[in-house]
Amino acid sequence: MLTAKLSRPAFSALAGAALLLVSVVVVECPAAELHVGGATVSITPDRPVAIAGQMRTRIARNVESPVTATALALESRDGDKALDQAIMISCDLVAIESATLAQVRRLVKERLPDLDSQKLVLNATHTHTAPVMTEGDYEIPKDGIMQPAEYADFLANQVAEAAVKAWQARKPGRAGWGLGHAVVAQNRRSVYADGHAQMYGATNLANFRGIEGSEDQGVEVLFFWNPEGKLLATAINVACPSQEVEGLSAVNADFWHEVRETLRSKHGKDLFVLAWTGAAGDQSPHLMYRKGAEERMRTLRGLTRLKELANRIVVAWDEAHEGARKEQHADAPLVHKVATLQLPVRVVTDAEAAEAKAKIESLSKDPLNRRSVVWHQEVVDRYERQKKAGSVDPFAMELHVIRLGDVAIATNVFELFTEYGIQIKARSRALQTFIIQLAGPGSYLPTERAARGGGYSAIVESNLVGPEGGQVLADQTVELINSLWPTN
Repeated sequence: MLTAKLSRPAFSALAGAALLLVSVVVVECPAAELHVGGATVSITPDRPVAIAGQMRTRIARNVESPVTATALALESRDGDKALDQAIMISCDLVAIESATLAQVRRLVKERLPDLDSQKLVLNATHTHTAPVMTEGDYEIPKDGIMQPAEYADFLANQVAEAAVKAWQARKPGRAGWGLGHAVVAQNRRSVYADGHAQMYGATNLANFRGIEGSEDQGVEVLFFWNPEGKLLATAINVACPSQEVEGLSAVNADFWHEVRETLRSKHGKDLFVLAWTGAAGDQSPHLMYRKGAEERMRTLRGLTRLKELANRIVVAWDEAHEGARKEQHADAPLVHKVATLQLPVRVVTDAEAAEAKAKIESLSKDPLNRRSVVWHQEVVDRYERQKKAGSVDPFAMELHVIRLGDVAIATNVFELFTEYGIQIKARSRALQTFIIQLAGPGSYLPTERAARGGGYSAIVESNLVGPEGGQVLADQTVELINSLWPTN
């Protein structure tokens, strides 16, 4: 068990080091029979809907590729005795709203009373072409458009159905893990001579000095087979959001749809494919430089950009599968720990609040700017709460760490910058470590360098938690992972 308690200093002092009292108990991980189940459901709306991910309202009136939710149920058993469990559900969404998670857990608990509903985890692939789930974020026409609250209710019921189906389908199975590599993501933050950074900033300018941060081109893969060796399910961890077609006005699961279709064509239409986005808050599939050469080669190969990205992921998956299928584990230890981290928040300064107020005044003149107005208003509201309270409550984050055989799986609720993910993987005692971001409502979590450079994704509007909290998250995630790998 891990607990982390944060002192509550005055908000003016929160930029200093956070005081954390941490207690970690080393956990033994006995081998047991692994049971596996899976299910996939559609979360595609049946009529026009507003789609999330941009600052302007977009109405999707057609479906270019369906959005789905895929559930993987795992249970370790010693005879008739259940030792531990997990249900992980990957959703083609921009994020996982807290209310949606709570509703899904409640619905699942009603139907599966013996399941520990806290061990049910949702994650979003962060496609920017999936429905809006929260009322008030956008100015949305009422006539003929599915409203966010209605979609959110439909979504929760469908996702709960996937969880129940996966749990009821579980049977003895085998697990394996592998690693491939694919160039899918590029760090999307350009840095200039004066030190400032810009998301998708031009790289052909005289004052361009480089790309801000790291990239992680590893493709971490889990595989699950039945006792006869038939592949049942796979989870693919790529440190890149699914945003190649993010600016369109149609429902689209982005490159994950192409990945799923390709794998199912090879391994059976009933294959369950979970898409896990790794630490990728500063990443994108969009090209940052060498664009002409890249596009020429893609055109010569006769591929769409979505197909090209999917092909790269599938080739990496094949590399991982080639090795992993030789080591199938029916008795892989399964241990699932849930902890609450208390992370220091990013404080809103006087100057940041004044700038947000000025932007609200300017943007409010056009109703189509509603999402931008809401975005800046949240900063003003945070500032007012700081002033009134004289202190800032920490941000409570639910952390899941799962050991499955030789691998660790760790979640976070943020769009976590990649350097934190690399740090966690490098310091982990596990043979392989999977990082799943957006297992919650999001907000970017930047590095210290990014916060200095500014720009979208590293400014106060983008961040509930800043670099100090990011380091706490990395440290405590590693601590909990390593407690599952006791050493002499």
